[in-house]
Amino acid sequence: MTENRSFQALLQRPIEPTFMPKDNGKTSLIIPEEYLSDRYRPLAGELQTRFTGGADVEIPVRNVEIPDITFAEVIGRRAAFSLFVEKHRDIAGRLIDLFAKLPDASTLMGVATYARDRLNPYMFQYALTVALQHRPDTKDVLIPSILELFPDQFVDPSVFPKLREEGNVVQDQVKRDTVNIEPNYTASDREPEQRMAYFREDIGVNMHHWHWHLVYPAGAPPEIARKDRRGELFYYMHSQIIARYNADRFCNRLARAKPLTNLREPITEAYFPKMVRSLNNRAYPARHDNQVMRDLNRVDNDTIITVDELQRWRDRIIQAIDQGFVVDSSGTNIPLDDTRGIDILGDLVEASTLSVNKRLYGSLHNSGHDFLAYIHDPDYRYLEDFGVMGDVTTAMRDPVFYRWHGMIDGLFRRFLDTLNPYNATQLGYTGIKVNGISARVNRPNAPANMLLTYWQKTQVDLAAGLDFGPQGNVFASFTHLQHAPFTYKIKVTNSTGSPKRGTARIFLAPKVDERGTNMQFREQRQLFIELDKFGVNLKPGENTLIRKSDQSSVTVPYERSFRRIGTAETPMDQRQLAEFRFCGCGWPHHMLLPKGAPEGVQFDLYVMISNFDDDTVGQEFDETADCNDAHSFCGLRDKLYPDKRTMGFPFNRGTEAAVQTLTDFMRPYSNMASTNIKIKFTNTVIKS
Repeated sequence: MTENRSFQALLQRPIEPTFMPKDNGKTSLIIPEEYLSDRYRPLAGELQTRFTGGADVEIPVRNVEIPDITFAEVIGRRAAFSLFVEKHRDIAGRLIDLFAKLPDASTLMGVATYARDRLNPYMFQYALTVALQHRPDTKDVLIPSILELFPDQFVDPSVFPKLREEGNVVQDQVKRDTVNIEPNYTASDREPEQRMAYFREDIGVNMHHWHWHLVYPAGAPPEIARKDRRGELFYYMHSQIIARYNADRFCNRLARAKPLTNLREPITEAYFPKMVRSLNNRAYPARHDNQVMRDLNRVDNDTIITVDELQRWRDRIIQAIDQGFVVDSSGTNIPLDDTRGIDILGDLVEASTLSVNKRLYGSLHNSGHDFLAYIHDPDYRYLEDFGVMGDVTTAMRDPVFYRWHGMIDGLFRRFLDTLNPYNATQLGYTGIKVNGISARVNRPNAPANMLLTYWQKTQVDLAAGLDFGPQGNVFASFTHLQHAPFTYKIKVTNSTGSPKRGTARIFLAPKVDERGTNMQFREQRQLFIELDKFGVNLKPGENTLIRKSDQSSVTVPYERSFRRIGTAETPMDQRQLAEFRFCGCGWPHHMLLPKGAPEGVQFDLYVMISNFDDDTVGQEFDETADCNDAHSFCGLRDKLYPDKRTMGFPFNRGTEAAVQTLTDFMRPYSNMASTNIKIKFTNTVIKS
């Protein structure tokens, strides 16, 4: 528990010097004089008196032997840091390795305290957090949300002066007003893409992207990066984001995002982020409409790549898919089979440290982000930093993110389409019949299969990220999409005469496109959104399965992401601690459903009960415990991915030509059912 408190204090207010008070002045880290930076060491006595007196909790930091960290000081303390830049990624990987291999938590605390005021805060926070989550002696440390640490990555910068004013002028925290963050502040309604701002600029959506890359760090040492089906998860998580984004586009009468397959054509969409980096008070650069990707010669971070190279990497990946194998760094052909092929491709396309041959296949995904992030200043002529596409916490705000990942997703689907369609043995479950599925909002007399969405206003405490700001809570409110809680009812008949186990797989897909035209199944199957997946026990005869929407295997509860993490708030009871633990990896629950429309939008709600014997990986797990509830996107900590089937099953492979509709697909199989549902949006704001 002592280590828990120490690291929590160290992570707060990342730009302030370490010796300044934490937890609203209640906690102080007592650090050795040798750890102070050159600027503050001559003032050690004065600082000790001024900042440590009066704290409720004083945490002494051990004076330990400090390893050489000069390699990490190459990235300036006030510079922009990007995990997509190879140089930055490699340095962060070395720092993670250094933190991860220190002998014990106390030594890690000492080294990290020394490093904190000398290294780039973004890089330091990232590397330390990855190390904390992957060390056995610190994996239960409560990691603050990125929103708490760097709120400038998520909200309109115009609110920060208001927050500081409110906090400094109004000393009584109870009397402080909540500062409202206006929605849709990046463009007017003259820009059609602004209809999707609620999705792209949603705080929870962007926090999800950051947290997933924290759990699955691309540049970490192989022993940390290597997790069960990591490459496949990279494919599936991003593929589901694209499916969800396109479903919401249809709700807003917008066509699917066009994949960025032509790397030399003008990019029609513009994006003006209106965000400011708190490290150096420089604005994130905008991307004007019709800009073109050009060769990169960024001498500031050694990013020197041509568009031709990017195209060659993509062409080599396409060639590997079409040939059915990749060539590893030793020249050996590795088959892309139906078991491991998608996992190998995922690591290769992202270009994680697990890529089988980075020299041959390059860094397609990461470098594509670089090209788009520096499109405004590819040769550093104007000394501009990267745009929002250069940061995992901001990339999903930009419309071009979905075009770039649409192209990336097309590569994975090209491979999946080379595999044989699933056969009757894989899709069926003899003796199991799903008689029907329905969904109903949790309120009296609610009609079946009518789901509701609306706006909700939520408060969040941003005090921990207001460096050099007021002590105490400082609240901001923001507006986001929300849905009325609902419940699935699935009726199943087990005619085998004995108890059976299965896996219920629930998906949602739009029935029509933005023009109201019915889609062919070959189009629709790429837009199926996973809503839930859970184990079921079927007794002989009739079964009625009840499942609440907030039990989803895809989502993380919204309140968990925004619960304040600090030494004063940490529960002592072990059961409460397990419930309190920050497990932020997962799609935000308030975005579980597409927005719909006032007149209602039609969707197919699909369920399949698959055979548990073909699903199991030989491990039992409790989906209600610890961090297991969002396992569809995030897997399980220190365990196998809890589903033997390929992610996206049964919609991730092609079908026979005769299959034209979802009904055609389901017809041979009694263990599947679907129903038509309508999602209605009400343009009203409800306070949480």
